Amino acid sequence: MTRILYTLSGADKTRHFSPHAWKTALSLAHKGLDYQLEPVGFTQIPVIENAATKTVPLLRDGDRLIPDSFAIALHLEETYPDRPSLFGGEGGKATARFIESWTQTVLQAALIRIILMDIHDCLEPVDQAYYRASREARFGTTLEAVLDIGAAELQAFPARLEPLRAMLKKQNFIGGDSPLFADYIVFGALQWARITSPKAILVAGDSVTDWFERCLDLHDGLGRTVTAA
Repeated sequence: MTRILYTLSGADKTRHFSPHAWKTALSLAHKGLDYQLEPVGFTQIPVIENAATKTVPLLRDGDRLIPDSFAIALHLEETYPDRPSLFGGEGGKATARFIESWTQTVLQAALIRIILMDIHDCLEPVDQAYYRASREARFGTTLEAVLDIGAAELQAFPARLEPLRAMLKKQNFIGGDSPLFADYIVFGALQWARITSPKAILVAGDSVTDWFERCLDLHDGLGRTVTAA
């Protein structure tokens, strides 16, 4: 069976960085499923698989096309029930929904302001033009102005991790003794920053940093196959 995972990259196609596609990459590895990675630029997304999606990740699993990382995780759980579970039951699915909402509204909302210009700088020129126009419309100001806001966000970011930090002092993963999809959700956001930006998002000696390092080592070091910026 052919599996293709479409993800996002800049000018260097070996450095895919979509936070949502990283969730899916680790989910596929968790299930022990092979796949082919297809990195694309922002302006290529509308034409992949005959305009099947407006965002990545997009997974082709045989003759099925599944967009959205959470939908992909549900598909993998339902299609391959004999392989390790991504959720550990219905409660795990509900918990993952909360973790996803927290990650997107708290962590990623802060991180984008910190790494916005770094992402722009790693893109192909055609994607830089698209990225600048779309993000300046979203934020209502220039990328450079957002960068100024990002300096304050970087200082405040450790405090945003406190709920996770407190929990990880008591267990190795959000999933308990071993990772679940909830771990991959938060990992994807921090991996996005690690790959695109040289800024120090995490600090040594923090339980979150230790957890992130464990996540980088998962599945034969899958997270480390792309080096830090």
